Amino acid sequence: MDHTDHMRQSIDLAVSVIGGTPVERYGDPSPCAEFTVREVVNHIAFGLVLAQRSATREPWDETWKIEDGAPFLIGVPESEWAARCAEEGEATARAWAEPGVWDGDSHMGGSPMPAAVIGQMMTSEFAVHAWDVAAATGRDLDVPAALGEAVLEGILAVAPMGREGGWFGAEVPVRPDAPAFERAVGASGRDPGWTRG
Repeated sequence: MDHTDHMRQSIDLAVSVIGGTPVERYGDPSPCAEFTVREVVNHIAFGLVLAQRSATREPWDETWKIEDGAPFLIGVPESEWAARCAEEGEATARAWAEPGVWDGDSHMGGSPMPAAVIGQMMTSEFAVHAWDVAAATGRDLDVPAALGEAVLEGILAVAPMGREGGWFGAEVPVRPDAPAFERAVGASGRDPGWTRG
């Protein structure tokens, strides 16, 4: 298994969790800072836009702002969000499976970055945010061991920058023999044992 498979698995996890989340739960709190489930779903959707543009090297639309939400969800009824995310997820996974897409530089709407770094970061992003939605709605997330290792590696690579930028909280201590994905959740500033309330 390689990074392309990990990206596909991570996107599939996120899409599956979103698809299994009733719209009625969108207002629920989540483990992701002060985001509700709705905001996490929208954030995942925006991540799909970012990742797809990074893979295809398409120019970034300067009018897009993360706080506005994913462009393909604006004005779309929430009852259709899961289907739209599934479509975009499939397109994003296909884009990252193209030959040579992990080589050279790409972008995340700003300065050039190695495509492999972006891919690793987005693989981690989709999996951890999938966990946010699952935990927020009282579900477990079945993360394959190899994907968990890849996510942990990706989180540890960006954790210092994430904490400095304010998009990661302080690391939550997790026992050293815990599964890799559980350690990744803790390293991202989330409590793996989080429950609503």
